Order: sequence, then structure tokens, then C-alpha cells
Amino acid sequence: MELQTPTSLVFGVNGERFELSHVDPSTTLLEFLRTRTRFKSVKLGCGEGGCGACVVLISKYDPVLDQVEDFTASSCLTLLCSIHGCSITTSEGIGNGKEGFHPIHERFAGFHASQCGFCTPGMCVSLFGTLVNAEKRNCPEPPAGFSKVTVTEAEKAIAGNLCRCTGYRPIADVCKSFAADVDMEDLGLNSFWRKGESKNLMLSRLPQYDRNQTNSRFPLFLKEIKHDLFLASEKHSWHRPISLTEFQSLLKLNHANGTRIKIVVSNTGMGYYKDKEGYDKYIDLRGISELSKIRKDRTGIEIGAAVTISKAIEALKEESRSDFLSDYVIILEKIADHLSKVASGFIRNTASVGGNLVMAQRSNFPSDIAILLLAVDAMVHVMTGTQFEWLTLEEFLERPPLGLESVLLSIKIPSLELNKSESSEPRSRFLFETYRASPRPLGNALPYLNAAFLVKVSPCKDSDGTVIDTCRLSFSAYASKHAIRVKKVEEFLAGKLLSVSILYDAVNLVKAAIVPKDDTSKTAYCSSLAAGFIFQFFNPLIGPFVISNGNLNGHINLPFVKDFELKENWKHVHHDKVPTLLSSGKQVLEAGCEYHPVGEPIVKSGAALQASGEAVFVDDIPSPSNCLHGAYIYSAKPLARVRNIKLMPELQLVGVRDIISSKDIPDGGENIGSKTIFGTEPLFAEEMARCVGDRIAFVVADTQKLADMAANSAVVDYDTENLEPPILSVEDAVERSSFFEVPPFLYPKYVGDISKGMAEADHKILSAEMKLESQYYFYMETQTALAVPDEDNCITVYSSTQCPEFSHSIIARCLGIPENNVRVITRRVGGGFGGKAIKSIPVAASCALAALKLQRPVRIYLNRKTDMIMAGGRHPMKITYSVGFKNDGKITALELQILVNAGIYVDVSAVMPHNIASALKKYDWGALSLDIKVCRTNHPSRSAMRGPGEVQGSFIAEAIIENVAATLSMDVDCVRSINLHTYESLQLFYEYSHGEPDEYTLPSIWSKLAVAANYDQRTKMVQEFNRINTWKKRGISRVPVMFQLTQRPTPGKVSIFSDGSIAVEVGGIELGQGLWTKVKQMAAYALSAIRCDGTEGLLEKIRVVQSDTVGMIQGGFTSGSTTSESSCEAVRLSCNILVERLKPLKEKLQEETGSIKWETLILQAYMQAVNLSASSFYVPSNNSSNYLNYGAAVSEVEIDLLNGETRFLQTDIIFDCGQSLNPAVDLGQIEGAFVQGLGFFMMEQYETNLDGLVLQDGTWNYKIPTIDTIPKQFNVQILNSGHHQHRVLSSKASGEPPLLLAASIHCATRAAIKEARKQVLSWSNQDEADSTFQLGVPAIMPVVKELCGPDIVERYLKWKMGRT
Repeated sequence: MELQTPTSLVFGVNGERFELSHVDPSTTLLEFLRTRTRFKSVKLGCGEGGCGACVVLISKYDPVLDQVEDFTASSCLTLLCSIHGCSITTSEGIGNGKEGFHPIHERFAGFHASQCGFCTPGMCVSLFGTLVNAEKRNCPEPPAGFSKVTVTEAEKAIAGNLCRCTGYRPIADVCKSFAADVDMEDLGLNSFWRKGESKNLMLSRLPQYDRNQTNSRFPLFLKEIKHDLFLASEKHSWHRPISLTEFQSLLKLNHANGTRIKIVVSNTGMGYYKDKEGYDKYIDLRGISELSKIRKDRTGIEIGAAVTISKAIEALKEESRSDFLSDYVIILEKIADHLSKVASGFIRNTASVGGNLVMAQRSNFPSDIAILLLAVDAMVHVMTGTQFEWLTLEEFLERPPLGLESVLLSIKIPSLELNKSESSEPRSRFLFETYRASPRPLGNALPYLNAAFLVKVSPCKDSDGTVIDTCRLSFSAYASKHAIRVKKVEEFLAGKLLSVSILYDAVNLVKAAIVPKDDTSKTAYCSSLAAGFIFQFFNPLIGPFVISNGNLNGHINLPFVKDFELKENWKHVHHDKVPTLLSSGKQVLEAGCEYHPVGEPIVKSGAALQASGEAVFVDDIPSPSNCLHGAYIYSAKPLARVRNIKLMPELQLVGVRDIISSKDIPDGGENIGSKTIFGTEPLFAEEMARCVGDRIAFVVADTQKLADMAANSAVVDYDTENLEPPILSVEDAVERSSFFEVPPFLYPKYVGDISKGMAEADHKILSAEMKLESQYYFYMETQTALAVPDEDNCITVYSSTQCPEFSHSIIARCLGIPENNVRVITRRVGGGFGGKAIKSIPVAASCALAALKLQRPVRIYLNRKTDMIMAGGRHPMKITYSVGFKNDGKITALELQILVNAGIYVDVSAVMPHNIASALKKYDWGALSLDIKVCRTNHPSRSAMRGPGEVQGSFIAEAIIENVAATLSMDVDCVRSINLHTYESLQLFYEYSHGEPDEYTLPSIWSKLAVAANYDQRTKMVQEFNRINTWKKRGISRVPVMFQLTQRPTPGKVSIFSDGSIAVEVGGIELGQGLWTKVKQMAAYALSAIRCDGTEGLLEKIRVVQSDTVGMIQGGFTSGSTTSESSCEAVRLSCNILVERLKPLKEKLQEETGSIKWETLILQAYMQAVNLSASSFYVPSNNSSNYLNYGAAVSEVEIDLLNGETRFLQTDIIFDCGQSLNPAVDLGQIEGAFVQGLGFFMMEQYETNLDGLVLQDGTWNYKIPTIDTIPKQFNVQILNSGHHQHRVLSSKASGEPPLLLAASIHCATRAAIKEARKQVLSWSNQDEADSTFQLGVPAIMPVVKELCGPDIVERYLKWKMGRT
């Protein structure tokens, strides 16, 4: 063994050959691609396999079958050594700007499906992988231009990919456009065809898809590669044994000398259990053929431990292709069905079945696979040393954690026939079902609880009921350390004739057995879910046992209780449990033609480049030579003195170059990390850390991986002696008078006379309370910067920031150098949402400080966990209100006290009172008084997040309206309508921004929406649905939004080159919101005023260039939704100057030649020394700086009373964009903002522990919306509301206001819960439900279930028993 000769690692990337003889085995494919190749389309979004930004296609040649296997995989978890002999395809490899884009890229652009573009390349590869594999299927040829993929498969292709910008609907359209069974009419807005064109014309205009393009070109040089691999260096080695004997001797050899060994199959487990230490030896088990085999015979099916989950699913489904389906085959298919909801496709493609079970056995991983296999009495084959043994899965899980010497070889699902006892009745049947309550229907989320039940039933001889012969009921690891069987219940049910009372007892027994190991708020929820699962399974079996020889291949069709609509034929796989998705939507918009090309829905600038992955983000900039990487050491205490910091000794030796802290700030510099008009924040804690996540120091090392390891392993010595306790709640802040000052001009004024309003009220609600929690930005690209020192004490910083100007001045102040020594460059940002504004500044400043001190380039890319701990996010708050109202629902007075948790530094929190009030005032409250305190606490400082304050203010208004309606037992929509503003009350509440009477479009939007969304008829349909359905309830709600917007001064510069091409610079930053696109359109429109030949093609000649704080000063902030229109106006002013300069020359030339081309005019202007560069600074006038924007939404939802799941059925939005500068861009903003709001109201929990440490710190526990959690029907109409003389070409903003409309989903959910509660009370003969309940935000599954009744199953069964 020791004499084995090291081999080289050989693989291909996009057809290029790579051969490496020295590799650190811990290197991931992502790390290699991003640091050692020119291919940067694979992005690091999470490092956990949870976002899809790093997906690649891996192709593997099988010489025996002479065929290539293609599968998508997460490159952030794939170890480089494991791709020996493989070909890797990234998005650039599918197509690119040089060789031509792939139709996938072109369709992503044309369907307006890319905004910031950071996630787009991963989406493209996921879709490409699906197309590649569909073409291999033996099925009828699709029509030309289509793939063999079905619409449902196409949509599911991106089920594991996260996007924070678009809202997914256009991405779904891209995917569906490749499917042969697509309804072309169903595809949404795109740049290829106009509504109403024929199907053939539509198809001819789509970028043509050639199915032969997907035959991935497997490089010939890889077909000759031998697959055994042995890599060795001084420190590490990688082995790929090809037999168990070889593996055993490897283990034996190394175990003796204390070598640290890591056994790997696919390494996906590292997404959950991060490697805390290095390993000396890696042993890859995939070379051992026994572990990758699937064997089937009459005794069952045996799956090798190294078989991937995807291949296991295929093998299990194969059996069901015959006409006759035995109980066993159906069980296998149901297992496969459940497995398809484990993780996401690109994880299942590499994750092994055995690896999943070993994690469950060794580390109590909450494994779905263990539940399924436990229910079917699976066996496992284990090798320990040289001993082999078969164990039941139960025995395997009960054993102490497996040591290195034990290896799981295979898993066997025994056939049912062997389980049957001799005396078994021929009429008895096996029934099997699996359950999974998870935040995402299609997987990519751990379940709250899951279960699998295998039950043998037979007809009762003495009556027409069903007897339970035997049963195996397994539940998931949240209920204990690992998957368990509830044996008490199994024993109780065995031999019993099933009845309502027996089921009632069984439910109670199960609830007692399922108590989660960590005593969390979810304890009652998990117990309640367990009861729901048991009920779902057994309730349909109560009653006559029927054997039907209908059309179900002669299988039994058991009856079900009429009022229990979770109907299914036991002999069919319950496909309804994996929703077929098929999201669709209608988009209604008018393209403006008055200011051509402004108003046209043109494709977003650079969208195809984003899709191919060639668009350059900060972390894609190649590292300059000698570049170092940084990572933060942050406080783990909310308030403590920092005594000292120590690194692990071995890290100090290898590649850690320095630890930068406040002590390293040069003479003349300041310890300043960020600044707003309200105050400053230090770059580093000096002696005292003031919150968890407070920056203490900045480790600088040779690689990002090493810097992160050093920061993680740093030991900080804290001292809390004689310190006051930290302030960790708003109540503490009030007690200790810990507040930030709010400038008088930002403090909301009272409206009307409160005491008079209260006196006029017929009813009052006094001192009602509610709380709102935080939300994390989840930009796909985390905080990042690169600082490069230059001559003469100068520095250039590339930063992913929304405010380069602020970063510029802070860096200069921190380093103690003049501002003209600093240059900050920002090309594009991979998602911002406010989180890349103030919060990005200290990141850039840290790199600049380290770079100046060490005189070497320094860069950082924050890992997702650190980013989530330090980000702060949206402001949580506590609200107390008193409201007076008339009998008809008209509100006469509202008093509010709001405590805002701002965290430790002021950031922009002082604007919160103003923003909360401005959105809250969307209703006519009669009189309004506000007391808003901005509390200083020992939490990370909160910052602006899309609609900061407005989201909360608007929701508070809705919650109050809901409470008033509930108190009066009135329809909440009537209460909303009666409290909408008249133009007179609007003037009173919005003193400076109400606009002209004809600009107040909300009343007409409100009534238009009722018609467009068919609101009245659907309300009746919802009532009827609720009347006939017991276990599902629906709700519908209509909500308005009124949003006050402010324009800020913005610079612009336009330069025309001698060939007639044009460069445009603006202060605004491209964050994905289409700012560059609108600016290009504006420049083309404004310059076309010169009226010469060729100006109609100006759009193609314009390039918007990156922001450079030396080239353009006073760039300001890109925030508040209005930067696009301000930047457009600045460009228009610059173009007007150029047109004026060119006019005399153009007229002169026209007189001479009759007509003149644009290029000729510009060349002549150059020759005659006309200045062809103009800049301007747009400063909005008093009557144009503030305005109101309006919109409304109707949403319909369906809740499941047994598990608390909410499905978003339909949303209809009408939104006023004035005269949209680009309706396609605005549509994307509306849909994307709404879905981000849906996340805030319904899904995203961002909590802290008692010390203020964030509990949700990665993709495993922070769940943003995915394609399976958006409204199934998503209709948007952009209202073209005529001329607004004080707006930029009559346009209005669209970035933030639509986010507030997502409250309609929350209100609809509340309406559905109200119906559920009414029903539960009716079972106890009580009519009056308490309808003034509060639904928390976010309304996640446990919250909804809690309000529907955790004991709903028992109450129903009790009611049934009372009736029989």
C-alpha cells in the first residue's frame, strides 16, 4: 500500500483540460473554479448547498456502458478530488458572449427573469441539466424547438435555486418555454412577442432551442482516464480504494498512527456539519463497486450505501411501470415520492443514501430517509473491521455512534410477503403513507416533523369495519435523538377494529410520545402534527371495508368519511402531496410611446451576460498579485470588555499575516466605520464590545478559507465585571431611558384633535398590543470589498455598495488621508435591499485599513453566517394602540405608542418615526397621535431594509382595521373602504405630498381591482368552499398601499466618442432594479432631440459605466426607490446640454448636405472642437421632491388545519407607475418586492437568543420564498395614470411600495383562520368565535396551527363520538 505511486487529478472545465498533481483534498470545486480558473459564473451564495448559486453540471463517462451520465451538483460542497475524470460545465460553458449565448440565457433576458443576476447562472445550469437528461428519455419526439421535458418538470428544475429579486414568476416562464406541453398563451410578458400573436409566430420568435445542443460534448481526453486516484503531499492524501479489502487495509494502516481520516462519498454532509478541523487522509468510497450497486430479487431491494438519493428514487420508481401494482411496489413508489422532497435536485444527485443514514446514526441528523426505512422494517449491512453483520435499522440507530472502523455497506427494503404470517387472510392488505410538514412543499427545507406508517389491515369477520392487524408507525428525529417508532400506539392498535373512539385514544397516545428533545415553542406543534398525521391515515379507514374491482388495477378503494377531504386512493401514489406547481400569471401594462424609447418594455441591460455568468461582481475581479483575504473576529457577548485575542498556534504559522484592530488606525485617522447625518459607528470596538456581532478585529490571511478558519477559532478573553447588564429589549430601553434622538423635522406631527375624536366614538379598543419581528436581507451576494493600495498614499477600493460616496469619505477619515487619495468603484451589486448601504461601509473601510498598513491588496467576502449575525436587518418593534370608531366602522381617533428596537448604533434609525407614520396614514383615522421612541439596545444596529418603517406602518394600519372589524363583527373590506381617504382628508394627513386631485388614483384603483380580481364573486366562492370543507379553509383579502417617496439630488454625465458611441455615468448604482436600463432609454430619448439620421438606433450605442467616486462626485445614496428616476433626469439634463451644443453645427451641415447621419455629425463636432462631454446635477424642486404612490392587492390563500401550512392561491395587484419609464422593469420590481414581503409576513424568522445572537444563521434555518411558495396565480396590472407634471417624464417609483401589499396574504390567512376557529367552536355547540385574535408575523406553520387549535383533531373526534 505505502508503495502506491501518486497519480494526477485530471478533469475538464467547459472543455479545457486541467491536470493537478498537488491538491489540498479539502479544496472544493467552487473554490478551485473561482480562484484558479477564468470561470466565475459559479457564485458563493451560502456554502451549504442551500441556494443553488454555485450549481454546475458534472458529466461522467461509463466505459462499460459507453455512455455519459450528466447531473447537476453544488460545487460549494463537491470536493475537487472527487471529480477525477469528470467534465464540468458552468453557465459560460453552455454559451457566452463570445461564442453565442445559449437559448436559456437569451430567454432569461427576454422574459425579464434576471434582476441583480447573481443567482441567474446557477438557475441556467439547473435548467440545462434538466433539459440534458430529458433528451435521453425514450419518449415521443417533441415538436421542433421544444424539449422532451414537461412543464411540471421544467418548473421543478429550479426548485432548489434561491432568488431574492424577481419573485420567480418570470423564471418559471423561462423554464416552461422549453416544454413541449406548454400553453404559449400562459407565458408572461417577454420581449419576443406581443399579446395576441399566433402560437406559430410566438414560437418562431423565441430564441431557437436545438435539442442537439444539449448533448454535452464529453471531452475525448477524459475517456481514457483511469478512475483510481491516489494523491499525496507532505500533509494530506486522497485515496480511492476499489475494493473493501483495500479499504480495510487503509483503515488499519492509518488507525494505528493516529491519522485523522475523513471518509467521503459526496461531502454534502458538510453543508450541515461544517468541518471544524483539517484531516490528514481522505478516503473516497465511490470506487468500491459493492457500495454502488442496487440489487433486486423476490426478498426485496438492496441499495448500496454509496448510491445517490436520485438513483435510489429512479430504482424505486422503476418497479411501478408494470400494469399490476402490488402493495410492495406502491410502497416503493411512495418512498421514492417522499425522497424527491429531501433537499433539492442538485443535492440529491450527489448525496448518498448511506451518508444520510450515517449522519442520522452518528450525529442525530433529522433524516427523512431513516423515517421511511424504519416504517418498512429495513435492514442494514454493516462492516466493522473485518466483521460483517445485518441489523435492523432500529438496532442500527440505537447503537452508540459509529466509529471510523464501521462502515455502512447497504440498506435492504424487504418484500412484504416475508412479513406475512402463515395464517394471514388473503384479503388483508398493506397500506403505506408518508407525511412531511415542511416550510417548503417541494423540499429544500428540513421538516418540522415527518412520519411514515405501514399498516396491515383486513376486513372484520363480524362487522363491516376494518381491523388493524399490525402497524409500524415511525416519526422523525425532532421527536427524539433519532427516528423512532411509537410502539405503545402500535401495540394499542394491533388487532383492534378501527372506530372513532379507538382513533381518539391512539391520537392521545401519539401526542404523549412525540415530545421534541429540545424544549422549544414547537413542542406543542410537533405533538399536534403527529396527531394530524395519525388522523389523516386512519380516519378514512373507519367504516366498511370495501374491495373494489374498478379501474384501479383491481386494487382496494377504501372509503373515506364524507367531510374529510384529504381524499386519496390508497393504491395511488399520493401525487397531490408534491404540488404540480404550474404557477402562472397575467400582466397588463401599457407601453408609452410619447418619449420613445422611454416607456418601452425593453430587456434589462446586461441580462444575457448575467445569465452566462460573465457579468463581473466585486468578488469576480481577479485577485491582484500578493492579495490577502480578511475575516472578522466579532463579539460573542452583548456587552463586555475585550481583554485580548488569541489564535490557534498552528494557524499563526501558516498564512495568517496580521490581526487588524482599532490600534492599527494610523495617526490622523479615526476609528470610524460608518456615518449618517444622525451619528457615527466605530470601525472596531476599542475596549468594549457593545453587541453580539460587534467587530473586534480583522484577521488577514493568504486565502479566504484560512482567514475564516482563523476568525472562527479565535479565542477572545472577555471581562464583564462591574458592568451594567446589557439592554436586550425595548422594555429594558424604556426602563433605562436608552433612546436615540430623532430630529424634529423627522418627527411625525399630530393630525386633528385626539380627545374630540375619542369622544365622538361609539366604541373603543384601549391599549391593544402587537409585536413585529426582524427580517434579514438575504441578498445573494454577501458583503464584499477589494482594496488595492496605490502610489503616494492613495487607495482604490472596489465595493459592493449602495452608497460609494459615503464609503469614500469614511475611508479617507479612517485612514487620515485626503479624499482625493481615495477612489471607490462599484459596477454592480448582487442584491442590496438597503443592506448594502450603511452596512457595506465598514467592510470597505476594513479592507482599506489593512491594505494601507500591509501595503498589499486585501479583499473580503463575508461568509453567510457572519453576514447574518452582523447584518441587523429590519427593525423589530412593539406597538400599543387605542382606537375609537363608530358603529359603521368609521374610525374617529387613533393613538399609537411604538417602541422601535434600533440596536446599538443609530445608523438610519432616526428616520423610522417619519417612515412608519407616512405609511400608517394611508387611512383617514379622523385624528392621529403618535409617540414613537427609537430605542438603543445591545443588538447589532438595525439598518434600512426595503420599505424601512413603511412596511411596519402599513401593516399596523391593517392590523388595527382588522381588529375594529372583528370587534364590530363587520366585513373587514367594508371597514377598509369606509376609512379610505377623500382628497380633503388626504391633504390633511399628507400636507406636502398629496399632489393634485387627479393624481389621487387610489379610489379608482380600489374599485378597478374589485372588478379585475372578481373580488365579490370569489368572496362567495371562498365562503362556499369553507362551508363544505372541514380540513382546509380559505381566506381572501383586499389591501391598499399609499407610499410617500422623496427624490434626492443626483449627478449624471454623458460623453460622446468620435465614432458616435456614448458613455453614461450616474450617481445611482445598479442593484438589479434596472437603473442602467432606464438611464440608457432616457439618454437615447434625450439625444434623439437632435433629429438627425440614425438617432433611432442610439439605444444600441449607449453604455452605462461603473460608478467611480473620483470620476463623479456627490453620487449620494441609491435607496428609497427614486434613484432610477433621479438618475434619468440628471442624464436628460446632460443630454439637453449636448443637444444645444450640437444644434448649430447640425443645422449648418444640414443646409449644406440636406441630411446628416449621427456618426457624421459627431465626427464633425470632434473636428470643430465641440465639447462632447456634459455633466449635470439634478436637484428636485420643492414641488417635485415628494409625492405619493398608490396600489392595491387582492390575495386568496388556503390553510391546512392539520399542519398549519398556508398555500398562496392567487394574488392580483394594480399598481400606479405614473407613466412607467420601462414597464418590464417595473413589473419585475412589483413582483419581486411583493414576494420579499410575502417572506416577511409569512416565512422568514430572524430571531435572537437572550444574548442577542441570531438563531437563524444560514439556509438551513432561514427560509426565503422559493418557486413553490409564491402565489400560484400572480396577476399584475401596471396603471398608466396619465401626466404628472412634477414627475420625471410623468413616471413613478416601483421598488419598495409593492412590498407592503404582501400584507394582503397575511390578512387573507387571518380570514381563513377565523373560519377554522368558528368551525372548531361549532363542534362544541358554541357560535361566537373570538375573532379579535392576533396573527403573528411571520405567520409560519406553527403560528397558524396554534390559532386553528393544536387539539383540533381530538375536538373533532370527540364531536364525532358525541354524534354517534
